[in-house]
Amino acid sequence: MAFMTSGPVMVQVLEGDNAVARYRELMGKTNPEEAACGTLRADFALSLRHNSVHGADSPESAAREIAYFFADDEICPRD
Repeated sequence: MAFMTSGPVMVQVLEGDNAVARYRELMGKTNPEEAACGTLRADFALSLRHNSVHGADSPESAAREIAYFFADDEICPRD
């Protein structure tokens, strides 16, 4: 928790077809040493513990995490 609150944090809600899987691909493997070049973790992570980004592992987890940070009226609908 100390690392997550050690600096600014940007929380986003991403929406679209296969949003969870597509964002996980963009993030790269959790261990930055195993992440493909060009992924967020390969390019920006400091270590396994300080791996720069978080993304839900399922749509159910995403819904739970979104509800933690945002009220329903704070989410703009996708048109």
